[in-house]
Amino acid sequence: MKHDDDFHMSPDEFRRAGHTLVDWIADYRERVATLPVQSQVEPGALRAALPASPPEHGDEGFDAWLRDVDELVLPGITHWQAPAFFAYFPANTSGPSILGELLSAGLGVQGMLWATSPACTELETHMLDWLVDLMALPEKFRSRGAGGGVLQDSASSAVLCALLAARERATRFESNTHGGRGGLVAYGSTQTHSSLDKGIAVAGIGRANLRKISVDERFAMDPQALAAAIAADRAAGRKPFFVCATVGTTSTLAADPLRAIGEICAREGLWLHVDAAMAGSAAVCPEHRVLFDGLELADSYCFNPHKWLFTNFDCSAFFVADRKALTDALSITPEYLRNAASESGGIIDYRDWQIPLGRRFRALKLWFVIRHYGAAGLRHHLRRHIALAAELGARIAADPHLELAVPVSLNLVCFRHRRGDEASRALLARLNAGGRMYLSHTVVEERHTLRLCIGQTHVAAGHVETAWQEIAAAAAALNQGVSP
Repeated sequence: MKHDDDFHMSPDEFRRAGHTLVDWIADYRERVATLPVQSQVEPGALRAALPASPPEHGDEGFDAWLRDVDELVLPGITHWQAPAFFAYFPANTSGPSILGELLSAGLGVQGMLWATSPACTELETHMLDWLVDLMALPEKFRSRGAGGGVLQDSASSAVLCALLAARERATRFESNTHGGRGGLVAYGSTQTHSSLDKGIAVAGIGRANLRKISVDERFAMDPQALAAAIAADRAAGRKPFFVCATVGTTSTLAADPLRAIGEICAREGLWLHVDAAMAGSAAVCPEHRVLFDGLELADSYCFNPHKWLFTNFDCSAFFVADRKALTDALSITPEYLRNAASESGGIIDYRDWQIPLGRRFRALKLWFVIRHYGAAGLRHHLRRHIALAAELGARIAADPHLELAVPVSLNLVCFRHRRGDEASRALLARLNAGGRMYLSHTVVEERHTLRLCIGQTHVAAGHVETAWQEIAAAAAALNQGVSP
C-alpha cells in the first residue's frame, strides 16, 4: 500500500479495500457452514505466529492483512454464525446488521450527548419505542412518558444500572454522596444469571447481601419463598431493596412468575428488574407473550436483540419506568459537558443512562434489521427456531439412550444420556470434537446436562437433522461402552 505524506489510507484505497472486505464477509457467510464450528487451536497459537514487535513502517497493504486473517485468525475462531452453533445462547447477526455496524464505524460519532450528534440520540429513542410496539411492552417504557429505553452493551450493564438506581432510591441518594452504609439486601433465584452477583459486588452491596431464592419444579422462582426471605430480612433489621426476576434462565430457559413477584415488590416497595436477555425476543410472537404477564409491574426490563433478533453484539435494550430515578443516580455534569440543549431539559442525554461517558451509534444496525425483516420476518424466523426445538425434543424424549432434563422451552433443548454423568460428558466431548456442531452444558438437579439452543440466523431443518443423527449415533455407541 502506497502512502502519501500524511500516512492515511486514501479514499480510493479505502473504497477498493472496502469492496474486497465486503466480498470476503459475504463469502465467509456462504461457507461458514463448512468450517469446524469450534476452534481446535492450542492456547498461544496466534501469538506465536505474530511478529513480536509492531512495524516501524506500514506494511504491504490490505490484501496481506486479509491473507493473515485467513491463515492466522480464522483457525482460532469459533464460528458463532455457523448454523450448527448450538452452544450457550445465539449471538446472531445478519446482512442488514453488518451494514448498520459498518455505517456506524464510518460515521464515527460519539453519542454521549444529544448535542454531540442529535440523530444518534433520537434514532435510538425511536428504536426503543419501536421495540415497545413490536413486542407489546408496557406503555410506561415508552419515551413519551416518564420512562423510556436505551441501548446498553449487555444485560450485565443493564442490571448494574438498575441496581444503582434502586440503591439510590432506597437510600435517598445517600450512597452516592457518602458511600454505602450496609444493610441493603437484594434477591434473585438460584437460577439467576451471574451478572447479578457481579453487579451486587460492583455496586458495593456485597455478595453476602444477595439472597438466592429457591425455585419450583420448573426452576422458576418461588414467590412464597421470596416473601418469606424479605420478611426475615426486615425482622433482622436489614433493608430489602431490589429483586431480579428472569424470563429465560441461562441453564434451562425457565420463566419466573412476574405477576406474583411484581405484586410482592409493589407491596414491599422493592425495585423489580426483569432480565429476559435471550427469551425477550420471543415477545415478537403474540403467542409467547404470556411469559411476560405482569411485566407492567417492573421498574426496569432488559432483553438483548444481539442474541436472537439478528442484530450483532453489542445491542442490549434496557427500559425503565422512571428515567429520572436512573439519571439522578448516574448523572455527573462537569463544566466541559454543559450545553444549551442539555440545560433546556427537553432532550435526552444517554450518557446519564449508563456507566461510561462515551457511546456508539448502536441504533443504526437495529434500525436496518427491523426495516429489512419487518415484524412478519422476525416472527417467521423465531417461530421456525421454536418449532425445530420442539421437534428435536420429541425425538430425544423417544430415544432409548437419551432423556430430556426439562421440557423444551422456546428454542432450548436440555438433555442427557440415560446412563449418567460420565456418559453425558463423553457425549458432549465426542460431539464437539467432530467439529460439525458445538453444544455447551449445564448442571440440572446435580446432573450433567447438554444444552442445544437453536437460534442462528441461517439454521435450517437440515442442520438440526444432521445434528440429531450424530447425537443419536454417539449416544448409542456410548451406551455400549460406558458403565452405568
